[in-house]
Amino acid sequence: MWTRPLLATILFLVCARAVADDAKAEAGKRVYVDYCATCHGEDLQNNSSATFDLRRLREGERARFVGAVTNGKKAMPSWKGVLGEDKIDALWAYVRANAYP
Repeated sequence: MWTRPLLATILFLVCARAVADDAKAEAGKRVYVDYCATCHGEDLQNNSSATFDLRRLREGERARFVGAVTNGKKAMPSWKGVLGEDKIDALWAYVRANAYP
């Protein structure tokens, strides 16, 4: 008898998480446009080999991503002190939402 309420609760939690993830990715898109699109391309569409294609980042590469954003890498500047943890988290959500399968 209690399975329907349990299933409804699980469905609600899954949907709520999806909405939260979508909102975070949308916030990340705004950060991307403001700080990253100039070099990495509009909507993550990098049409040159001059910069890394962020769509290639895999789920397990979050630490690598955060390190590059925070400390810079090669020609990429450091965003330490400019982008806080919340903006980097949102940026990661945007990149992962648009990553290659």
